[in-house]
Amino acid sequence: MFKTKNIYFLIFLISSIGYSQINTPAFKEGEFLKYKINYGLLSAGFMSLQLNSVTKDNKDLFHVNGKGWTTGFTDMIFSVEDNYQTYFDKKTMRPHHFIRNINEGGHIKNKEIFFDFNKHYAQVIDHKRNTEESFFIQNNINDMLSSLYYLRNLNLDDTKPNDIITIHMFYDDQVNRIQLKFIERTVIKTMFGNVKTIKLKPMVEIGRIFDESESLTMWITDDKNKIPVKIKASVLVGSIKAELIEYKGLANSFPIIFN
Repeated sequence: MFKTKNIYFLIFLISSIGYSQINTPAFKEGEFLKYKINYGLLSAGFMSLQLNSVTKDNKDLFHVNGKGWTTGFTDMIFSVEDNYQTYFDKKTMRPHHFIRNINEGGHIKNKEIFFDFNKHYAQVIDHKRNTEESFFIQNNINDMLSSLYYLRNLNLDDTKPNDIITIHMFYDDQVNRIQLKFIERTVIKTMFGNVKTIKLKPMVEIGRIFDESESLTMWITDDKNKIPVKIKASVLVGSIKAELIEYKGLANSFPIIFN
């Protein structure tokens, strides 16, 4: 059955090392993105991302509030209400605090992760199980949600087809090593018009979520924003598609091509 966790995984699994950061900010306080999610031919739900600035523990941070929810027939047969949040450092882009609070058809998780890069550990608090554990981390770790914003702040101008980026994300209480393949620069049709994009294929673990090593494709805008505009994936029980349907508060203009 459809789970918004899969779409969150697709959008938020991307962080990387080995690329320089860009000088022009890719995002700013007040940015809002909204996606429509289809499961096969069925309109399944929506997802939104709201970015704000906060001061927390005497640190200047960005706060991202990510929400996912089902609608209509999907909501009646398999209700989903997900909330993912991250607080990450404005300068280093490293995560400070991550929250995962989900209810997917009665499958509930309520976790917090606190990152300490001085002591190199991630403290995981599982509120459902009333447990607390610490895990060793290195400096190149991002959480599931901060990864997207780290990617957007990288300079991909010199990236070539078939280049592989090795990424490291702390997810499900462990560091996950994922490879991201740069496919091409291409123009795709969206509800906003034709948009210049970068086509990416994360190489993911076979059998855990996906049925083959390159079963998902992501398109991000080929501009200073680097916003995911479209995602398609084949999963073990069907196919999922997410498309951008609303945006506001962007740091840079949107790359629409008028033919």
